[in-house]
Amino acid sequence: MAHGLTPADRAALDAAYEEALAGLDEGGIPIGSALAAPDGTILARGHNLRVQTGDPTAHAETVCIRNAGRRRDWHTLTLASTLSPCAMCTGTAVLHRIPRVVIGEHETFMGREDWLRAEGVEVVLAHDPRCIALMRDFIAARPDLWDEDIGIPPDPPARPSA
Repeated sequence: MAHGLTPADRAALDAAYEEALAGLDEGGIPIGSALAAPDGTILARGHNLRVQTGDPTAHAETVCIRNAGRRRDWHTLTLASTLSPCAMCTGTAVLHRIPRVVIGEHETFMGREDWLRAEGVEVVLAHDPRCIALMRDFIAARPDLWDEDIGIPPDPPARPSA
């Protein structure tokens, strides 16, 4: 476990993991997110709903931030995600000036942690074995759906030989 993980971070990551499991149970991508106040109170939760809703922007972090509604305290909050946030989700966190992001894992997918750090965001990497196993198992079982989620096009059809 990462050295910078507080009990509040652990609670937020646990909530995010529960969301990831909910997404998997719904037939979607098992990525979850939670937004926490400085005292550790979970303010919002969300999971990837792209498959369930047909919305290509419904990644876990974006759904979580949408679920948080209108706020003026973004600059005090922590966003937890089971997986390293992609460019879209990183941009959403940067736009709202969320100062701290707890990441369950980045072994199966390395998002834009570099961008978060460049914007002064504190990135806490948990190396959570549950998150790693969940994504490894999902990617192995549904590589086509995973590639679709992260924008990797299908292999082009073979050209007939002349």
